[in-house]
Amino acid sequence: MPSSDSSPQCLVQTLDNASWATPQGRWSAAELGDRKHWQRLQAQIKTVPPQVGWDLRQLQWLDHVGAQLLWEQWGKRWPEKLQTTDKQRTMLERVAHFSDVPAPKPQPGGLMTQVDCLGRLVMHACDHFVSLVRLIGQLLLDVLRLLRSPLRGPWRDISGHLYATGATALPITALVGFLIGVVLAYLMALQLRQFGAESFIVNILGISLIRELGPLLAAILVAGRSGSAITAQIGVMRVTEELDAMQVMGISQGYRLVMPRALALAVSMPLVALWTILAALAGGMVAADLTMGITPSYFFESLPAAVKIGNLVLAMGKSVVFGVMIALIGCHWGLQVEPNTQSLGRGTTASVVSSITMVIIVDAIFAILFRNVGF
Repeated sequence: MPSSDSSPQCLVQTLDNASWATPQGRWSAAELGDRKHWQRLQAQIKTVPPQVGWDLRQLQWLDHVGAQLLWEQWGKRWPEKLQTTDKQRTMLERVAHFSDVPAPKPQPGGLMTQVDCLGRLVMHACDHFVSLVRLIGQLLLDVLRLLRSPLRGPWRDISGHLYATGATALPITALVGFLIGVVLAYLMALQLRQFGAESFIVNILGISLIRELGPLLAAILVAGRSGSAITAQIGVMRVTEELDAMQVMGISQGYRLVMPRALALAVSMPLVALWTILAALAGGMVAADLTMGITPSYFFESLPAAVKIGNLVLAMGKSVVFGVMIALIGCHWGLQVEPNTQSLGRGTTASVVSSITMVIIVDAIFAILFRNVGF
């Protein structure tokens, strides 16, 4: 007879000179979720010998949770002696069917597998490069279209992106630039003081900050700040199907999305770089005055003679290229986003990493090609 107690339990009884495991009570998700019942049932199951038969007919209730527990206790094999009702056997067969999951195949290893993975990465990178080149060509066509009919251009979008990528970036770039200038001045003061060459700090700070560190630092900050924002904005438009709506309505994505951001960054990036350079020079000037007694008046008098105007022109030219490339890379990864949040996160991360890497590579190319400019 079934037990009047609904708590799950498993007893071993002797019937007809044979040992039988007789589960009793309700083996359901509600009862098995009780920690007290679960610990008691687990202790009882461990005492069941593997050769005994199983009689489930005394169970008051059996659902998929209890059936899964029995199937795991049986080692995912049917016992030799088993007595059940029709409904119980159906439940057990269903659990056995869905528990029969094949073991995952081992991943192939070896040198050829590594070569294959490398080839996939190279082909994937080539696809992105081709897409970026196509985006550059489309940008040139859109600029020509803007020049043919400037009154119909997206000037409001350009103005908005100019404010978002330029004016709002001034506080953080000024702070970081000022601190970089202070750090450089302090470090160089320790070395120049050993040789009595304190006056050369103006030359070193001027050349390093105006020609290289100022534009590079501003570009890295803008890439992490504005490049990620561009990718996120366009990626969200992909998730919300706004890009599909633009395509259905015949609105050019390059003309309305890519070109305004590229032109805005092409204009704002040199100004942000100049602002960062001035902040870094101010930080270096303050630190030089505090550590070596070089007055700001001497700094202002010596800087034009130490740094030629060609260095500033080169820095502004590099900044224009940095701005356009950051915008294009941000738009490229934004357009590559799939309509899900996980792809949006991957695209934003890839955009920042690609933009910073591009800035460093382009800066190295400029350093090699224009090594004789400004000296």
